[in-house]
Amino acid sequence: MAKKKLILGELFSGPGGIAIGAEMANDTIKDFSDVELVHGWAVDYHDETVATYRRNVKGADEKTAIVSDVREITAKDLAKISKKIDGFAYGFPCNDFSLVGEHKGIDGHFGPLYTYGLPILNEFNPLFFIAENVGGIRSANEGKTLIKILDDLSNAGKGYTITPHLYKFEEYGVPQARHRVIMVGIRKDLKKTFQPPAPTHIKKQKTCKEAIEKPPIKKGADNHDLTKQHPRVVERLQHIKPGENAWTANLPPHLKLNVTGAQISQIYKRLDPTKPAYTITGSGGGGTHVYHWSEDRALTNRERARLQTFPDNFVFEGNKEAIRRQIGMAVPPEGAKVIFEAIIKTLEGIDYKSVPANIE
Repeated sequence: MAKKKLILGELFSGPGGIAIGAEMANDTIKDFSDVELVHGWAVDYHDETVATYRRNVKGADEKTAIVSDVREITAKDLAKISKKIDGFAYGFPCNDFSLVGEHKGIDGHFGPLYTYGLPILNEFNPLFFIAENVGGIRSANEGKTLIKILDDLSNAGKGYTITPHLYKFEEYGVPQARHRVIMVGIRKDLKKTFQPPAPTHIKKQKTCKEAIEKPPIKKGADNHDLTKQHPRVVERLQHIKPGENAWTANLPPHLKLNVTGAQISQIYKRLDPTKPAYTITGSGGGGTHVYHWSEDRALTNRERARLQTFPDNFVFEGNKEAIRRQIGMAVPPEGAKVIFEAIIKTLEGIDYKSVPANIE
């Protein structure tokens, strides 16, 4: 029987975490449905990021995966690539909603970028959408930002019933404490309401050590180059135990950091091999590269990609820092997979284990 294709469109697509999650979900969706999630179009601002997307996502090429500022491309332009999309996903930039920074929220430089999803919903009226952002969005502007975003999204197109939920991805098998607000909207005329899928890894979470070592990363693997560490960094790491950082470790005076103001907990923080990794980020200066629990070094990009659940055959394009940014900004494919499975079950009217949404 021919598969019914559900076409996906993406803004702020990143290197393809959501798209690869959709491909992973196809392997399990086939057990209960004849639908298949397929790439329609994707837009991102960075050349290297789009090159990565084209290289790894099935069906993506120079015509469908586009380098553009979202402010310079219209829904009409995207309709020329694919007249319809059945699903829309966007992880609008989170800088102004993060718990680290100036907390400008909707008035910041990045805050209003969520609005660029509204014309997409108006033009295409997809069956569903996924909008992803950091946990800090809940408290931006005393909660008014999230209320405004939900109101605008629910009234876009033919209208959407939205379920916002804070997902702790380590509770879904991702070997990383990554907490994200994901809003799933189902078109109102379908008369269905999405429920967050129940966590699968409450009692036993996957550790960073398991993720990096089982199976071992092959010698010569792509994106697996070691970073040359400054001797002072190596010496500092020798005094930092697993799970400690530059502030909690017992460092001799000459190795202490001369920093005033905020003391970010991830500075020179070693992973704890008995737990999921702490959040992998895409930017930051010295000391934020994520450090091995026993070896005196930062992780390689391939190791970071493992913690983000990208498969080893997923190859990132660009220089080391561009790749680091792509990995840190991505949605973990295994996390996206779980959500896509639940969306398809919702659309098909299939029961699944769920939990009440934790955001009203």
